[in-house]
Amino acid sequence: MRRTLPSAVPGIDLAAVPFTLPMLAALGISSCLAILWLPEYGHGYSPAFRTLYFCANLAWMVPLILLQRRLWRRQTGWGATCLILLCVTYAMSLANNVLGQELAMHLGLIKAPEWHRIHRGLDGCWLALIAFCAVHAVGAYYVALNRSQLQLTTALLAARDAELRALRYQLHPHFLFNTLNTVSALVVSQRDREATRMISRLAEFLRATLDQDGRHEHTLADELALTDSYLDIEKARLGERLVVETHIGPGVLNAMVPYLILQPLIENAIRHGIARRQTAGRLALQLACEGEQLAIRIENDGAAEGKAREAGGIGLANIAERLAMLYPERHEFTQQHNADGSYAVRITLPLRHAQATGAAAA
Repeated sequence: MRRTLPSAVPGIDLAAVPFTLPMLAALGISSCLAILWLPEYGHGYSPAFRTLYFCANLAWMVPLILLQRRLWRRQTGWGATCLILLCVTYAMSLANNVLGQELAMHLGLIKAPEWHRIHRGLDGCWLALIAFCAVHAVGAYYVALNRSQLQLTTALLAARDAELRALRYQLHPHFLFNTLNTVSALVVSQRDREATRMISRLAEFLRATLDQDGRHEHTLADELALTDSYLDIEKARLGERLVVETHIGPGVLNAMVPYLILQPLIENAIRHGIARRQTAGRLALQLACEGEQLAIRIENDGAAEGKAREAGGIGLANIAERLAMLYPERHEFTQQHNADGSYAVRITLPLRHAQATGAAAA
């Protein structure tokens, strides 16, 4: 079984790195060689030999790039890759010396090839080619790793978005089931006017939710508009038994909140509290800024017999999951029974205004 090049992130493709990256590295290394050879310029034929070696090394870079990438595509083990590159770069250095002897014969410095000296003076050319291979590998690995991490982050964000959408869509069947059950009960009890009004309000509420553009957050003003549509449905059913009190603090209407964060809480409060009362019940909604937090509090009168509300439920569990995904460790979600029999839910979120959010996105 062949070992692949070590990778911190599975699945990175070094061979997919742009070809321009190693070419820039080649120019950089060749420029460094030219600077190191500057002191020798002006000494006889030294500039001619150094120019030859400079051009030869630069020409060898392209075959080395292609060879390295072929080895990466074949997933050759790192040990075999290093051995192959060492042998190839050594052969290229020997070829440079052969070219040097050809130039020496052309200039009349020697009359015939001196094969016994072919292995001398390889350090400069060989080390430069080895350094290029190392720079190419490190640079390609770094770029590929960043690209792989970006793809992983994008995939995680897509998965998170899909999960949030699934949680949002979970609310609609739950809400429709409860509402249609109520309409059915009104029809059975021959309260046709209330049933007709409730169906009309339900259509308006669904139209408003379908117009939503798919974002997971919108302004508190938009959320309150949806909440009012829902409350109209409940008022059609409960009439004067439902008393709503709304307290909105300054500067909160353009704060960003999760989509449909209030409706499940209000539905829960009415279903388990006010709907069980024989007399009118109060539903209080308070929205205010608390420093850098947006505080949401919903309180409702309990059932007349003082029966405690059942724990759990789709609505509250759904909200808890969405808050945990949207604001990890930056929110609070608490519920409590009060001594007077009322029930309160409190949520705090990071206070972010719509204008600031748009500027950050831009």
